[in-house]
Amino acid sequence: MTQPRVHIVDDDEAMRDSLKWLLESRGLEVELYASGVEFLKNFDSSFCGCLVLDVRMPGMSGLDLYEQLQARGSTLPVIFITGHGDVPMAVSALKKGAADFIEKPFDDQDMVGLIESCMRQDSAAAAKRAESASVAQRFDSLTQREQEVLDLVVAGKLNKQIADELGISIKTVEVHRSRVMQKMGANSVAELVQLTLKSAG
Repeated sequence: MTQPRVHIVDDDEAMRDSLKWLLESRGLEVELYASGVEFLKNFDSSFCGCLVLDVRMPGMSGLDLYEQLQARGSTLPVIFITGHGDVPMAVSALKKGAADFIEKPFDDQDMVGLIESCMRQDSAAAAKRAESASVAQRFDSLTQREQEVLDLVVAGKLNKQIADELGISIKTVEVHRSRVMQKMGANSVAELVQLTLKSAG
């Protein structure tokens, strides 16, 4: 995963520079872009942190850029900067999944608070995605028979019942069960159930 950064897209150079100064003074990494087109040229799906986006820009508007990013499956939280007349546009972006919007002129503390909150959310979401991918990988490593044993263990069946249902010996069930626990990295049936629920979710 790349280093978390605040990506700022605004056609107003003074606004870009003042935001960069404000955020870097708080120890945040900042990247600046003068237009939506410039941001898209540099965009990578591994970007993490958050995107601060001016709603009203010549050419590609902030909303246009946001829709393009959604089409590309971007999970980067987006904060829109709006002028007074742009609030309805920002509200419509919120309904489509944007994180928040802030009106100009904004208070520096409010802006920093919003950005830090988005960065935390993005970091937590990325950790969750990584965990889900790891659980999915562990499931994929199970053989078909181990998968069958896992399903029956999670359903609360005893070794003897599993042996009867699958037509194998209790000893074989124990071997499969032990391999399942090992591959899944689970120390108890409760942990196994949690992992199964995570994969379903």
